[in-house]
Amino acid sequence: MKERELRKRCRKLLNELDIKPPLDVTVLAERIGAKRGRVIRLLPYPLEVPGPFGCWIATSATDYIFFQQETTKAHQDHIILHELGHLLADHHAAGDAEPGDFPLGLPADVDDELDSEAVGRALRRTSYDAAHEWEAETVATIILEWASVLNYTIPQRAEGRDLRRIQGTLGDHQGWL
Repeated sequence: MKERELRKRCRKLLNELDIKPPLDVTVLAERIGAKRGRVIRLLPYPLEVPGPFGCWIATSATDYIFFQQETTKAHQDHIILHELGHLLADHHAAGDAEPGDFPLGLPADVDDELDSEAVGRALRRTSYDAAHEWEAETVATIILEWASVLNYTIPQRAEGRDLRRIQGTLGDHQGWL
């Protein structure tokens, strides 16, 4: 998929999901999960370095996104957006992960659902040589670019309903670019 098509798809999805600045990656994941009819669980994990920073594992009912817990919040958001990028670009988890990628073990509530077959279908990122990795990274970059601009140019929404209506009527109607 070309970058222009990815930008168009991202803009449409962000508007459909009613994602408002400032960007909250957790809310975005929840809304994407609801739209897809699947739970998306975001799980910090001390992934080994060097190695992948994130990993998407799809089961029959849940999408698990593991991300490096030993990094900054901004980097974690980027990792999560990359993994969500796989979902937004309609990639299928037919990947390259191995049970050894989780040397400390998985949380008990996750371990019951993730067998070695599910882990083997996972996508993990270590480079952007493959087209699907480039697409996922492009989606993450697009969303973060837009969010960084909108987070600073659009005033915060007022708390009260009446003030929000006035803000909506008289305010600047910028949205996802």
